[in-house]
Amino acid sequence: MHPHKPHYDRHAGSAENKEFLRKISRQRIDPPKVAPNVAAADLLDTVFLSYNAGRLREACQLFAKRYLAPETTVGLALSGALTPAGLGMSCLVPLIEAGFIDWIVSTGANLYHDTHYALGMDLYQAGPSLPDLELRENQVIRIYDIVFDYENLLGTDAFFRQLLRGEAFQKTFSTAEFHHLVGKYLNERELQTGHTGKSLLAAAYRCGVPVYTSSPGDSSIGMNVAALQLEGYKIQINPFLDVNQTAAIVWNAKAEGGASGVFILGGGSPKNFMLQTEPQIQEVLGLLEAGHDYFLQCTDARPDTGGLSGATPSEAMTWGKVDPDKLPDTVTCYLDSTVALPLITAYAMSRKSPRPLRRLIDKLPDLMVKLETKYAEVCQGRAE
Repeated sequence: MHPHKPHYDRHAGSAENKEFLRKISRQRIDPPKVAPNVAAADLLDTVFLSYNAGRLREACQLFAKRYLAPETTVGLALSGALTPAGLGMSCLVPLIEAGFIDWIVSTGANLYHDTHYALGMDLYQAGPSLPDLELRENQVIRIYDIVFDYENLLGTDAFFRQLLRGEAFQKTFSTAEFHHLVGKYLNERELQTGHTGKSLLAAAYRCGVPVYTSSPGDSSIGMNVAALQLEGYKIQINPFLDVNQTAAIVWNAKAEGGASGVFILGGGSPKNFMLQTEPQIQEVLGLLEAGHDYFLQCTDARPDTGGLSGATPSEAMTWGKVDPDKLPDTVTCYLDSTVALPLITAYAMSRKSPRPLRRLIDKLPDLMVKLETKYAEVCQGRAE
């Protein structure tokens, strides 16, 4: 035997080995046979055991147990073309109405395409292999395997331009304030068309859920706002109001003895904008805070290629975005959001009763006063 090479006797210390195995194990792998008509939540609990299925089970259980506790304020980061695929009306609207989502950061594109449904426009499921040149010649728009008439875009643009010329929009907004006002009119349009429950923005309006867009110019909504400014209209969207309002939401959730949970679908700007609330609170404003309590993301990105760098739970912890003491209450599920979201929604709706609506949109002025007051104290301390 090599003098410097350790020797491992696989037959020694069996009791210690079994104790170690018991310590790292969660449950014995012995799932039941999948039966006809099994409920989605039961399937997730009993059969989704390992690999990304295991992570999805953990995500569902974490969301139901921790996120949906009465004291947890839940933020949703939304990227990828989910609303055109119908996931707004099938999943996000029910989650909002059940009080399971308290505030949102979304791409503008998701909110623009969400508007089609409130206006009674149709989108269709097709296939991924379509003749794109023929689609263009026939004025058909494609989002992978989703198709719709070009007139949907023109009609939605016309709706926004007519709406945003109104007197109520001739001022400066945060994106949440802007979307809340838009949601008011979309809710009215849903009632007129009989398409109630189709629109994410209309549901957010009814339930008082602030909806932010971290890049307001990066969508057809922003493009129409820009066009109206060329016409001389006074509508302005100030994204820096968003930075402070989202920080105020998180700060208040923690300062009042509650918890903050972030639910991230996809990546991009919404992901970072939601997570940067904690560095804004700690690093920039100088307020004492440890990070988000619960972290759940569904993504197909990888940290080694740059698509997920800084945003895995452990990396995010180094930025102050995630409380290091709560790192076990984090899950990264490497799975397409269009697969994960319906299952997480079904699990939550099955396992938890609706929560009272927080209506954070109504509380934003008071939350901002609290944040400004606390920051003034920090500035006074620095001056002294």
